[in-house]
Amino acid sequence: MIDKYRIIQIEDYEKFVGAETIERIREKARPLQGLHVAHVNSTYYGGGVAELLSSLTLLMNSVGIKTGWRIVQGSPDFFSITKKMHNALQGGEINLTERKKQIYEEIIYENSIRKHLDHDVVIIHDPQPLPLINYYRKRGPWIWRCHVDLSNPNEELWDYLTNFVKKYDAVILSLKEYKQKLKTPQVFFLPAIDPFMIKNQDLTEKEIDERLEHHGIQTDLPLVVQISRFDHWKDPEGVIEAFKIARRQVDCTLVLLGNVATDDPEGEEIYEHLLKCREERIIILCHQDSALVNALQRRAAVVLQKSIREGFGLTVAEAMWKGTPVIGGNVGGIRYQIENGVNGFLVSSVEEAAERIVQIIKDKRLRKRMGQKARQTVMKKFLMIRLLEQYLDLFNSFEANFQLKSF
Repeated sequence: MIDKYRIIQIEDYEKFVGAETIERIREKARPLQGLHVAHVNSTYYGGGVAELLSSLTLLMNSVGIKTGWRIVQGSPDFFSITKKMHNALQGGEINLTERKKQIYEEIIYENSIRKHLDHDVVIIHDPQPLPLINYYRKRGPWIWRCHVDLSNPNEELWDYLTNFVKKYDAVILSLKEYKQKLKTPQVFFLPAIDPFMIKNQDLTEKEIDERLEHHGIQTDLPLVVQISRFDHWKDPEGVIEAFKIARRQVDCTLVLLGNVATDDPEGEEIYEHLLKCREERIIILCHQDSALVNALQRRAAVVLQKSIREGFGLTVAEAMWKGTPVIGGNVGGIRYQIENGVNGFLVSSVEEAAERIVQIIKDKRLRKRMGQKARQTVMKKFLMIRLLEQYLDLFNSFEANFQLKSF
Protein backbone atom coordinates (compact mmCIF):
# COMPACT_ATOMS: atom_id res chain seq x y z
CA MET A 1 0.00 0.00 0.00
CA ILE A 2 2.86 2.40 0.83
CA ASP A 3 4.32 1.96 -2.67
CA LYS A 4 1.14 3.44 -4.10
CA TYR A 5 2.30 6.95 -3.16
CA ARG A 6 5.39 9.02 -3.91
CA ILE A 7 6.60 12.51 -3.12
CA ILE A 8 7.82 14.95 -5.73
CA GLN A 9 11.50 14.51 -6.61
CA ILE A 10 13.82 17.16 -8.00
CA GLU A 11 13.84 15.20 -11.28
CA ASP A 12 10.16 16.09 -11.69
CA TYR A 13 11.25 19.71 -12.18
CA GLU A 14 13.54 18.87 -15.09
CA LYS A 15 10.86 19.73 -17.67
CA PHE A 16 10.75 23.26 -16.22
CA VAL A 17 14.40 24.00 -15.40
CA GLY A 18 16.48 21.56 -17.47
CA ALA A 19 18.81 18.66 -16.68
CA GLU A 20 21.81 20.85 -15.90
CA THR A 21 20.02 22.57 -13.01
CA ILE A 22 18.87 19.24 -11.59
CA GLU A 23 22.40 17.83 -11.66
CA ARG A 24 23.78 20.98 -9.99
CA ILE A 25 21.25 20.68 -7.16
CA ARG A 26 21.95 16.98 -6.76
CA GLU A 27 25.66 17.78 -6.32
CA LYS A 28 24.89 20.41 -3.68
CA ALA A 29 22.72 17.97 -1.75
CA ARG A 30 25.32 15.19 -1.75
CA PRO A 31 27.41 16.44 1.22
CA LEU A 32 24.23 17.06 3.22
CA GLN A 33 22.93 13.50 3.20
CA GLY A 34 21.43 12.57 6.56
CA LEU A 35 21.39 16.14 7.88
CA HIS A 36 18.54 16.48 10.39
CA VAL A 37 16.53 19.71 9.95
CA ALA A 38 13.44 21.06 11.71
CA HIS A 39 11.16 23.86 10.53
CA VAL A 40 8.97 25.50 13.17
CA ASN A 41 6.04 27.84 12.54
CA SER A 42 2.61 28.52 14.01
CA THR A 43 0.08 26.73 11.79
CA TYR A 44 -0.18 23.75 9.44
CA TYR A 45 -2.68 25.50 7.16
CA GLY A 46 -3.86 28.96 6.15
CA GLY A 47 -1.43 31.52 4.72
CA GLY A 48 1.71 31.41 2.64
CA VAL A 49 4.17 30.10 5.24
CA ALA A 50 2.25 26.87 5.81
CA GLU A 51 1.90 26.47 2.06
CA LEU A 52 5.62 26.89 1.51
CA LEU A 53 6.53 24.44 4.25
CA SER A 54 4.12 21.75 3.10
CA SER A 55 6.09 21.46 -0.15
CA LEU A 56 9.59 22.53 0.90
CA THR A 57 9.87 19.99 3.73
CA LEU A 58 8.98 17.13 1.37
CA LEU A 59 11.39 18.34 -1.31
CA MET A 60 14.19 18.52 1.27
CA ASN A 61 13.46 14.95 2.30
CA SER A 62 13.54 13.91 -1.35
CA VAL A 63 17.23 14.93 -1.62
CA GLY A 64 18.26 13.02 1.51
CA ILE A 65 17.89 15.72 4.17
CA LYS A 66 15.79 14.43 7.08
CA THR A 67 13.39 17.33 7.45
CA GLY A 68 10.61 17.73 10.01
CA TRP A 69 7.91 20.33 10.53
CA ARG A 70 6.68 21.42 13.96
CA ILE A 71 4.15 24.01 15.03
CA VAL A 72 3.82 25.99 18.26
CA GLN A 73 0.62 25.57 20.25
CA GLY A 74 -0.85 28.57 22.00
CA SER A 75 -3.89 30.07 23.66
CA PRO A 76 -6.16 32.64 21.98
CA ASP A 77 -4.37 35.31 24.05
CA PHE A 78 -1.02 34.19 22.64
CA PHE A 79 -2.18 34.34 19.03
CA SER A 80 -3.88 37.68 19.62
CA ILE A 81 -0.55 39.06 20.82
CA THR A 82 1.48 37.52 17.99
CA LYS A 83 -0.99 38.88 15.42
CA LYS A 84 -0.45 42.34 16.89
CA MET A 85 3.28 41.71 16.59
CA HIS A 86 2.86 40.66 12.98
CA ASN A 87 0.99 43.88 12.24
CA ALA A 88 3.53 46.01 14.12
CA LEU A 89 6.45 44.46 12.23
CA GLN A 90 4.75 45.74 9.09
CA GLY A 91 4.48 49.27 10.50
CA GLY A 92 1.35 49.06 12.66
CA GLU A 93 1.00 50.22 16.25
CA ILE A 94 1.27 48.00 19.31
CA ASN A 95 0.84 48.53 23.04
CA LEU A 96 3.69 46.26 24.11
CA THR A 97 2.94 45.81 27.79
CA GLU A 98 4.93 43.66 30.19
CA ARG A 99 1.89 41.43 30.48
CA LYS A 100 1.89 40.78 26.72
CA LYS A 101 5.59 39.93 26.81
CA GLN A 102 5.02 37.57 29.73
CA ILE A 103 2.23 35.67 27.95
CA TYR A 104 4.28 35.48 24.75
CA GLU A 105 7.43 34.18 26.41
CA GLU A 106 5.62 31.84 28.80
CA ILE A 107 3.74 30.07 26.01
CA ILE A 108 6.97 29.64 24.05
CA TYR A 109 8.66 28.24 27.16
CA GLU A 110 5.85 25.68 27.48
CA ASN A 111 6.33 24.75 23.83
CA SER A 112 10.05 24.28 24.43
CA ILE A 113 9.24 21.58 26.98
CA ARG A 114 7.10 19.69 24.46
CA LYS A 115 9.43 20.02 21.49
CA HIS A 116 12.77 18.25 21.42
CA LEU A 117 14.73 20.31 18.92
CA ASP A 118 18.08 18.53 18.98
CA HIS A 119 18.41 18.78 15.20
CA ASP A 120 21.47 19.69 13.17
CA VAL A 121 19.71 22.77 11.78
CA VAL A 122 16.60 24.51 13.16
CA ILE A 123 14.65 27.04 11.09
CA ILE A 124 12.20 29.22 13.01
CA HIS A 125 9.55 31.00 10.93
CA ASP A 126 8.20 34.45 11.83
CA PRO A 127 7.78 35.99 15.30
CA GLN A 128 5.48 33.43 16.92
CA PRO A 129 8.14 30.79 17.82
CA LEU A 130 11.10 33.23 17.87
CA PRO A 131 12.05 32.91 21.61
CA LEU A 132 12.43 29.11 21.37
CA ILE A 133 16.16 29.63 20.91
CA ASN A 134 16.44 30.57 24.60
CA TYR A 135 15.70 27.04 25.75
CA TYR A 136 17.97 24.72 23.77
CA ARG A 137 21.61 23.78 23.67
CA LYS A 138 22.32 24.17 19.97
CA ARG A 139 23.86 21.28 18.06
CA GLY A 140 24.20 23.40 14.96
CA PRO A 141 22.93 26.59 13.35
CA TRP A 142 19.57 28.11 14.20
CA ILE A 143 18.06 30.27 11.48
CA TRP A 144 15.25 32.80 11.76
CA ARG A 145 13.16 33.08 8.60
CA CYS A 146 10.99 36.23 8.68
CA HIS A 147 8.33 36.30 5.95
CA VAL A 148 6.76 39.69 6.68
CA ASP A 149 7.54 43.15 5.29
CA LEU A 150 10.24 44.57 7.59
CA SER A 151 10.78 47.81 5.69
CA ASN A 152 9.31 49.90 8.52
CA PRO A 153 8.94 47.85 11.72
CA ASN A 154 7.59 49.33 14.94
CA GLU A 155 10.75 50.40 16.79
CA GLU A 156 9.68 49.35 20.27
CA LEU A 157 8.69 45.88 19.10
CA TRP A 158 11.77 45.42 16.95
CA ASP A 159 14.05 46.42 19.84
CA TYR A 160 12.35 43.79 21.98
CA LEU A 161 12.47 41.01 19.37
CA THR A 162 16.09 41.78 18.52
CA ASN A 163 17.05 40.33 21.92
CA PHE A 164 16.04 36.95 20.47
CA VAL A 165 17.06 37.52 16.85
CA LYS A 166 20.69 38.27 17.74
CA LYS A 167 21.06 34.75 19.17
CA TYR A 168 20.45 33.20 15.76
CA ASP A 169 23.22 32.20 13.39
CA ALA A 170 21.50 33.58 10.29
CA VAL A 171 18.39 35.52 9.33
CA ILE A 172 16.51 34.93 6.08
CA LEU A 173 14.41 37.81 4.73
CA SER A 174 12.50 37.97 1.46
CA LEU A 175 13.97 41.22 0.12
CA LYS A 176 17.12 43.27 0.59
CA GLU A 177 14.98 46.29 1.39
CA TYR A 178 13.89 44.47 4.58
CA LYS A 179 17.49 44.31 5.87
CA GLN A 180 17.99 45.37 9.49
CA LYS A 181 20.95 46.59 11.55
CA LEU A 182 22.07 43.24 12.92
CA LYS A 183 25.43 41.58 13.49
CA THR A 184 23.74 38.33 12.54
CA PRO A 185 24.32 37.49 8.85
CA GLN A 186 21.26 38.19 6.68
CA VAL A 187 20.42 36.44 3.42
CA PHE A 188 17.51 37.00 1.07
CA PHE A 189 15.28 34.26 -0.34
CA LEU A 190 12.20 35.05 -2.37
CA PRO A 191 9.43 32.51 -1.72
CA ALA A 192 8.29 30.12 -4.44
CA ILE A 193 5.38 27.93 -5.53
CA ASP A 194 5.01 24.21 -6.00
CA PRO A 195 3.67 23.56 -9.53
CA PHE A 196 2.64 20.03 -8.52
CA MET A 197 0.25 21.02 -5.72
CA ILE A 198 -3.47 20.53 -6.29
CA LYS A 199 -3.98 24.28 -6.52
CA ASN A 200 -1.34 24.62 -9.27
CA GLN A 201 -1.89 21.47 -11.36
CA ASP A 202 -3.45 21.70 -14.80
CA LEU A 203 -7.26 21.48 -14.94
CA THR A 204 -9.53 20.79 -17.88
CA GLU A 205 -12.29 23.26 -18.71
CA LYS A 206 -14.80 20.68 -17.52
CA GLU A 207 -13.04 20.34 -14.16
CA ILE A 208 -13.01 24.12 -13.77
CA ASP A 209 -16.72 24.33 -14.59
CA GLU A 210 -17.58 21.60 -12.10
CA ARG A 211 -15.64 23.22 -9.23
CA LEU A 212 -17.13 26.68 -9.82
CA GLU A 213 -20.64 25.27 -10.22
CA HIS A 214 -20.23 23.34 -6.97
CA HIS A 215 -19.75 26.64 -5.14
CA GLY A 216 -22.50 28.45 -7.03
CA ILE A 217 -20.16 30.81 -8.88
CA GLN A 218 -21.70 32.14 -12.09
CA THR A 219 -19.38 32.44 -15.08
CA ASP A 220 -21.65 34.27 -17.52
CA LEU A 221 -19.64 37.47 -16.91
CA PRO A 222 -15.86 37.94 -16.64
CA LEU A 223 -14.54 37.04 -13.20
CA VAL A 224 -12.50 39.46 -11.10
CA VAL A 225 -10.87 37.44 -8.31
CA GLN A 226 -8.83 38.05 -5.17
CA ILE A 227 -7.65 35.07 -3.12
CA SER A 228 -5.98 35.69 0.23
CA ARG A 229 -6.32 35.40 3.96
CA PHE A 230 -8.92 37.73 5.44
CA ASP A 231 -6.45 40.36 6.58
CA HIS A 232 -6.74 44.14 6.43
CA TRP A 233 -3.23 44.34 4.89
CA LYS A 234 -4.71 42.56 1.82
CA ASP A 235 -7.21 45.46 1.48
CA PRO A 236 -10.33 43.43 0.60
CA GLU A 237 -12.51 46.52 1.08
CA GLY A 238 -10.37 48.37 -1.46
CA VAL A 239 -10.87 45.50 -3.89
CA ILE A 240 -14.64 45.74 -3.51
CA GLU A 241 -14.53 49.50 -4.02
CA ALA A 242 -12.36 49.15 -7.14
CA PHE A 243 -14.73 46.51 -8.52
CA LYS A 244 -17.75 48.77 -8.01
CA ILE A 245 -16.03 51.55 -9.94
CA ALA A 246 -14.94 49.20 -12.74
CA ARG A 247 -18.38 47.70 -13.29
CA ARG A 248 -19.70 51.09 -14.31
CA GLN A 249 -17.82 50.42 -17.56
CA VAL A 250 -17.70 46.62 -17.81
CA ASP A 251 -20.07 43.91 -16.64
CA CYS A 252 -18.24 41.48 -14.37
CA THR A 253 -18.47 39.40 -11.20
CA LEU A 254 -16.21 39.74 -8.17
CA VAL A 255 -15.15 36.71 -6.13
CA LEU A 256 -13.28 37.22 -2.86
CA LEU A 257 -12.08 33.85 -1.60
CA GLY A 258 -10.23 33.62 1.67
CA ASN A 259 -9.54 31.51 4.69
CA VAL A 260 -8.97 32.04 8.39
CA ALA A 261 -5.66 30.69 9.63
CA THR A 262 -5.54 29.16 13.11
CA ASP A 263 -2.88 31.68 14.18
CA ASP A 264 -4.86 34.74 12.99
CA PRO A 265 -7.66 35.73 15.40
CA GLU A 266 -8.53 38.83 13.34
CA GLY A 267 -9.48 36.82 10.25
CA GLU A 268 -12.95 35.75 11.38
CA GLU A 269 -13.86 39.31 12.36
CA ILE A 270 -12.76 40.69 8.98
CA TYR A 271 -14.66 37.97 7.14
CA GLU A 272 -17.86 38.68 9.07
CA HIS A 273 -17.50 42.38 8.29
CA LEU A 274 -17.01 41.73 4.57
CA LEU A 275 -20.17 39.61 4.39
CA LYS A 276 -22.16 42.86 4.70
CA CYS A 277 -20.82 43.79 1.25
CA ARG A 278 -22.23 40.72 -0.54
CA GLU A 279 -24.42 41.22 -3.57
CA GLU A 280 -25.49 39.03 -6.47
CA ARG A 281 -22.27 39.94 -8.30
CA ILE A 282 -20.05 40.25 -5.22
CA ILE A 283 -19.34 36.74 -3.95
CA ILE A 284 -17.44 36.37 -0.67
CA LEU A 285 -16.40 32.87 0.32
CA CYS A 286 -14.42 31.36 3.18
CA HIS A 287 -13.23 27.91 2.14
CA GLN A 288 -10.11 25.78 2.38
CA ASP A 289 -10.46 24.31 -1.11
CA SER A 290 -7.31 24.08 -3.23
CA ALA A 291 -9.17 22.95 -6.34
CA LEU A 292 -11.48 25.99 -6.09
CA VAL A 293 -8.48 28.29 -5.83
CA ASN A 294 -7.02 26.66 -8.92
CA ALA A 295 -10.28 26.92 -10.88
CA LEU A 296 -10.80 30.58 -9.98
CA GLN A 297 -7.26 31.60 -10.85
CA ARG A 298 -7.55 29.84 -14.22
CA ARG A 299 -11.01 31.09 -15.17
CA ALA A 300 -10.53 34.68 -13.92
CA ALA A 301 -10.20 37.45 -16.47
CA VAL A 302 -7.99 39.18 -13.91
CA VAL A 303 -6.69 38.36 -10.44
CA LEU A 304 -6.07 41.06 -7.87
CA GLN A 305 -3.72 41.14 -4.92
CA LYS A 306 -4.29 44.71 -3.83
CA SER A 307 -2.18 44.54 -0.70
CA ILE A 308 -1.15 47.54 1.37
CA ARG A 309 1.78 45.60 2.83
CA GLU A 310 3.02 42.28 1.50
CA GLY A 311 6.14 40.29 2.38
CA PHE A 312 5.86 38.46 -0.95
CA GLY A 313 2.36 37.36 -1.95
CA LEU A 314 2.34 33.74 -3.10
CA THR A 315 -1.12 34.10 -4.64
CA VAL A 316 0.41 36.48 -7.19
CA ALA A 317 2.87 33.83 -8.41
CA GLU A 318 0.13 31.17 -8.32
CA ALA A 319 -2.13 33.14 -10.64
CA MET A 320 0.76 34.14 -12.90
CA TRP A 321 1.74 30.47 -13.23
CA LYS A 322 -1.73 29.81 -14.65
CA GLY A 323 -1.28 32.48 -17.32
CA THR A 324 -3.67 34.94 -15.71
CA PRO A 325 -2.82 38.67 -15.58
CA VAL A 326 -2.52 40.04 -12.05
CA ILE A 327 -3.13 43.53 -10.70
CA GLY A 328 -1.05 43.89 -7.56
CA GLY A 329 -0.46 46.54 -4.95
CA ASN A 330 2.80 48.37 -5.60
CA VAL A 331 4.35 47.13 -2.36
CA GLY A 332 6.87 44.64 -0.97
CA GLY A 333 7.39 41.37 -2.76
CA ILE A 334 4.63 41.98 -5.30
CA ARG A 335 6.94 44.43 -7.05
CA TYR A 336 9.48 41.65 -7.54
CA GLN A 337 6.94 39.48 -9.33
CA ILE A 338 5.04 41.94 -11.49
CA GLU A 339 6.82 44.04 -14.10
CA ASN A 340 4.34 46.84 -14.57
CA GLY A 341 2.69 46.77 -17.99
CA VAL A 342 4.60 43.65 -19.08
CA ASN A 343 3.30 40.64 -17.12
CA GLY A 344 0.69 42.47 -15.03
CA PHE A 345 0.00 45.84 -13.47
CA LEU A 346 1.11 47.52 -10.24
CA VAL A 347 -1.32 49.96 -8.65
CA SER A 348 -1.25 52.35 -5.71
CA SER A 349 -4.90 53.33 -5.37
CA VAL A 350 -8.45 52.07 -5.69
CA GLU A 351 -8.92 54.22 -8.79
CA GLU A 352 -5.84 52.78 -10.50
CA ALA A 353 -7.01 49.27 -9.71
CA ALA A 354 -10.43 49.99 -11.21
CA GLU A 355 -8.88 51.47 -14.36
CA ARG A 356 -6.68 48.40 -14.86
CA ILE A 357 -9.59 46.00 -14.29
CA VAL A 358 -11.51 47.71 -17.08
CA GLN A 359 -8.47 47.73 -19.39
CA ILE A 360 -7.73 44.03 -18.96
CA ILE A 361 -11.33 42.88 -19.31
CA LYS A 362 -11.83 44.93 -22.48
CA ASP A 363 -8.59 43.86 -24.17
CA LYS A 364 -8.45 40.11 -24.83
CA ARG A 365 -5.10 40.30 -26.61
CA LEU A 366 -3.59 42.16 -23.65
CA ARG A 367 -4.85 39.44 -21.30
CA LYS A 368 -3.28 36.73 -23.40
CA ARG A 369 0.04 38.53 -23.85
CA MET A 370 0.38 39.40 -20.16
CA GLY A 371 -0.65 35.91 -19.11
CA GLN A 372 2.04 34.30 -21.26
CA LYS A 373 4.71 36.64 -19.88
CA ALA A 374 3.47 35.98 -16.34
CA ARG A 375 3.87 32.22 -16.64
CA GLN A 376 7.37 32.63 -18.10
CA THR A 377 8.33 34.82 -15.14
CA VAL A 378 7.26 32.22 -12.60
CA MET A 379 8.97 29.38 -14.47
CA LYS A 380 12.22 31.34 -14.49
CA LYS A 381 12.19 32.79 -10.96
CA PHE A 382 9.57 31.42 -8.60
CA LEU A 383 9.46 27.62 -8.63
CA MET A 384 10.17 25.65 -5.43
CA ILE A 385 13.29 24.03 -6.92
CA ARG A 386 15.05 27.42 -6.81
CA LEU A 387 14.18 27.90 -3.14
CA LEU A 388 15.48 24.42 -2.32
CA GLU A 389 18.81 25.25 -3.96
CA GLN A 390 19.14 28.43 -1.89
CA TYR A 391 18.62 26.45 1.32
CA LEU A 392 21.22 23.89 0.20
CA ASP A 393 23.69 26.72 -0.40
CA LEU A 394 23.00 28.10 3.07
CA PHE A 395 23.37 24.72 4.78
CA ASN A 396 26.64 24.07 2.94
CA SER A 397 27.96 27.47 4.03
CA PHE A 398 27.75 26.39 7.67
CA GLU A 399 29.97 23.34 7.24
CA ALA A 400 33.25 25.07 8.10
CA ASN A 401 31.95 26.80 11.22
CA PHE A 402 29.65 24.14 12.66
CA GLN A 403 30.78 20.58 13.20
CA LEU A 404 27.38 19.05 12.54
CA LYS A 405 27.16 15.39 13.47
CA SER A 406 25.88 14.46 10.02
CA PHE A 407 29.10 15.51 8.32
